[in-house]
Amino acid sequence: MAKYPIFLELGSRRVVVIGGGAVAVRKVQVLLAAGARVVVVAERIDDMLTALCQGTDAELITSRYSKNYLAGALLAIAATNNHALNKQIYRDCQELEVLCNVVDVPDLCDFFVPAVVKRGDLQIAVGTEGQCPAYAGHVRRKLEGIFTEEHGKFLAELEVMRKKIIEDLANPADRKTALGRLVDDESFAYFVRNGCSQWRTYAGELVSSLLLSRE
Repeated sequence: MAKYPIFLELGSRRVVVIGGGAVAVRKVQVLLAAGARVVVVAERIDDMLTALCQGTDAELITSRYSKNYLAGALLAIAATNNHALNKQIYRDCQELEVLCNVVDVPDLCDFFVPAVVKRGDLQIAVGTEGQCPAYAGHVRRKLEGIFTEEHGKFLAELEVMRKKIIEDLANPADRKTALGRLVDDESFAYFVRNGCSQWRTYAGELVSSLLLSRE
């Protein structure tokens, strides 16, 4: 069945990671970057994980797994090397209606974590429905060669101009036309060649021309 791709707001939401090894380190790093309130539960916690969580509000619990730790969680990630325990975590999540991801076991996942290209606020996610994460990583590396930091900077400028367009252009068709022209390849090429300041002038002139056309 096709999956529903979303970008999820995790700010201050409780996310429980069960496991304290290298896999947990990778998962926690991304979750902290997303602003999640991370709780790690493991009988042994890797030194790298301890260092990663220093200075954050992440909670490290050195303990055997208990279903009680899932209380109030939005998501849970099972990152242990104990298959029976991972299955129990998944069953507990189903009972508590907590979305669960058992690492590398697609049949025990309510969601999959994609490979991501991040350029500023631009994020491109690549998923394979858990079937082959290595291929998702391969596609991500190809995309990293296409989408550069310039694309992230361009998006930041587009955000500013989009607000101006909404404020200045009352007609929805004009807004659509302006945004369509500003996001195209020609506009991006102009941005790369001439920089932020000149692109703002270019964008402003476009908006002005549409305003004049309505007078």
